[in-house]
Amino acid sequence: MLLRGTISAPLPSLRRHTATAAAPPQNVAISRHSLITSNYKYSITDEDLDSRGFLLHRTAADLNLDHLNKVFVAVGFPKRDPAKIRVALDHTDALLWLEYAKTSRPVAFARATGDGVFNAIIWDVVVDPSYQGLGLGRAVMERLIDELVGKGIGNIALYSEPRVLGFYRPLGFVADPDGIRGMVYSRKPKKQK
Repeated sequence: MLLRGTISAPLPSLRRHTATAAAPPQNVAISRHSLITSNYKYSITDEDLDSRGFLLHRTAADLNLDHLNKVFVAVGFPKRDPAKIRVALDHTDALLWLEYAKTSRPVAFARATGDGVFNAIIWDVVVDPSYQGLGLGRAVMERLIDELVGKGIGNIALYSEPRVLGFYRPLGFVADPDGIRGMVYSRKPKKQK
């Protein structure tokens, strides 16, 4: 999936729950095919998230990796070594996660890597199954896309299982735009004799 766009309109500013603030929003928007326009509103406001007990974080500073790993496993991702998760987070350009205040546990998460200028890839979009259907995945993705586009990044890609493509389409993602076909390097494991 790839999101491509043109620079044209301002994006709303974001209130942050963490001490780290990104650069102020720039004058940008993505193509007319996406939800982000000059009068764009998030599907769930920061105030609504707060009132429902969800705290928005933009850094991994308070993120419990064992709890995040449980969310990964709950949605069908393999269990990951927390030390490797830490390395991945250290090499992440943008991330957002929601914590449910009553449990102090992460319930939604997404991150992006890239060159910081032209391209980004979104990874690890997860919502704890107990909290799915509340719009939390969309809330995290809208803000992550907003942040990336605010940096002037025009190409945003992600990998997706076919069963969840419908989740990403309303956010502006399209499969194979302009006939672009992706490829992934994959080495098959050697057969043991």
